[in-house]
Amino acid sequence: MALFNASRLLGKTVMITGASSGIGAATAVLFAKAGTNILLLARREDALNSVQQACVDAHKASGLKEGGTFAHVQLDISDRAAVAALWSKVPSSFRDIDILVNNAGYVIGRDQVGDIDESIVDGMFATNVLGLIAMTQLVLRDFKKKQSGHIINIGSIASREAYVGGSIYCATKYAVNAFTVSMMKELVNTPIRVTEIQPGMVETEFSLVRFNGDAKAAKDVYTGLQPLTGEDIAEEIVWAASRPPHVNIADMLIYPVNQAAATIAYRTSS
Repeated sequence: MALFNASRLLGKTVMITGASSGIGAATAVLFAKAGTNILLLARREDALNSVQQACVDAHKASGLKEGGTFAHVQLDISDRAAVAALWSKVPSSFRDIDILVNNAGYVIGRDQVGDIDESIVDGMFATNVLGLIAMTQLVLRDFKKKQSGHIINIGSIASREAYVGGSIYCATKYAVNAFTVSMMKELVNTPIRVTEIQPGMVETEFSLVRFNGDAKAAKDVYTGLQPLTGEDIAEEIVWAASRPPHVNIADMLIYPVNQAAATIAYRTSS
């Protein structure tokens, strides 16, 4: 049985933020295999070039004739002026977006309230919340005009459950959840779909960023269990996008099998 019904995605145009690595990059490659056109957005130009080539290779290997055009734009979604000017940098053939995947986001540190640097607070809210909102508003205006489209926001278990040392990150993801649910309710009288994907423990560059590049500290988070991968979450994103037009996956919480909550996981001793 196929993972998803690719015929529902053929020729659609997908825009993905935070597409230079991790979940974003894996999602781009899987959409490419499904015959979509993809606009990749992220801050790192060199990494975007690599992901775009991976998309080209994936589409070629699929043997599909539809889709298969790819472009990228260097963008920091926390820069409101850059988001507002995005269409001026996008090739005209990529301006009719069908699916927006709001994946860009990050966390730094595990400091507790009272010890958190304000620049870290500002940075996380600027990207995880304000940037996501700006990207959504930019695309949703067009979705409303054409009465179609799908917005997929990447939340987290932190969208549902706050934990010690994660106050700011959790606050940003709670905000994403509230924004997503409110938007879905506002759009209930339209064919526009809204989805929130909420991963548990996923091993990507995300943890390296959290621990300021300390590879050992990042790896220790997953010691004794098998975490999710970016590819695991990509499968769920593309599956949600490939449902029939009348089906909306409102939210999806995804754990590795040995995780049961934000701070509850079974680890082997080896």
